Amino acid sequence: MITHPIKPLYDNKAEILILGSFPSVKSREEGFFYGHPQNRFWKVMARICKQDTPTTVEEKTKMILNNHFALWDVIHSCEITGSADSTIKNVTPNDLSSILNNTNIKGIFVNGKKAEALYNKYVFKKTGIKAIVLPSTSPANASWSEDRLFEFWNNAINELRNEE
Repeated sequence: MITHPIKPLYDNKAEILILGSFPSVKSREEGFFYGHPQNRFWKVMARICKQDTPTTVEEKTKMILNNHFALWDVIHSCEITGSADSTIKNVTPNDLSSILNNTNIKGIFVNGKKAEALYNKYVFKKTGIKAIVLPSTSPANASWSEDRLFEFWNNAINELRNEE
């Protein structure tokens, strides 16, 4: 059983929560989200935020918070082989109440189909908030180019922000 080693990233200005499934081996080693160099998350988010791609944890944290995002994962602990979402079992979900009670979250996005399935199975009943699924930024999702990911993510996030 592996327990999630990364604290949720948010402040009271957060409006959009992005949830992954569970940190990869590389992210667990680094102690921060989306640590695998081939994961396109930071490149896509930088384009959405109209910034250069952050490289340090400090730069990544600043970009997320300054743009009113929150980051975490659906799973608190699980059994997993390496970084493969397909091997996840014996799930204990994260409790999102600390984020939801201390922010102004207007929408929840999940990064990939596995995060969506886990959210719907373990978390949706508690939050009552339907998550919007975004195509995974993982290198395993090779059929989506970085440009295509950016277009989809940017449109979905801007659509939610424009509903205000």
